[in-house]
Formats: sequence, structure tokens, C-alpha cells
Amino acid sequence: MTNCIFCKIAAKEIPAKTVYEDDDLIAFHDINPAAPVHFLMVPKQHIPTVAECNESHAALLSKMLLLAPKLAEEQGCGYAVNSDGVGSGGFKLLFNTGPNGGQEVYHLHLHVIGGPRPWRRSA
Repeated sequence: MTNCIFCKIAAKEIPAKTVYEDDDLIAFHDINPAAPVHFLMVPKQHIPTVAECNESHAALLSKMLLLAPKLAEEQGCGYAVNSDGVGSGGFKLLFNTGPNGGQEVYHLHLHVIGGPRPWRRSA
């Protein structure tokens, strides 16, 4: 799409502070972070919302969900469980979908949000 800001970021037409990139995805820091760690994972393929995904997108969505914890760890908000089974750290994963779901950019994106709480606001 010619007017999609995330398509332009993926095409390197707009700069972004990149966290990760491969042939399918780009991940970059949110310009208005809701927490100490806040980045977006964006498919390079233009898909308007998660509600418009279908079986053909299963591998892409799986890749995003499996990669998110690894990138969260690299960015300093990983989740760990000690020998007593007590967890520490952590992050939130969020897809905003549609106007009532708070979606502002209509290109599928996964927010990865974490770091010490309290956070400034919820995404």
C-alpha cells in the first residue's frame, strides 16, 4: 500500500529504530512507548488487521508469537522462572484490532510491551 506507514518502514522509506528484521518481519521501537520496553512486530506483507488473517497466515502469526519472547528478552524484559517455580520479569503482547480495539495503523502489528511497572499508560 502506498500510504501505509508500516509498509514504508518495511521498505526503508521511513527510518525506524530496528530491533529485528528478516524476509517476513520487521520489529522496531514504538515512537510513543507505553512502557520502558515497547516495540512493534510488523509483517512486511500488508495485512490490514488480525481479523483479516486466515489459514494462509498461520505460519506468519506463529513466527511472530514465537519470536516475541526472544526479542523481549534481548530488549531487557524477558520472563524467567527460578528453581522454586516463581516467575519474574515479563511482557505483554497485544494486537489492536479495528476502531473499537484501538487500532490506529491498519497494517497488522504486534505490540511487545514490558519493563518495570508502573507503565505510563496501557497500549
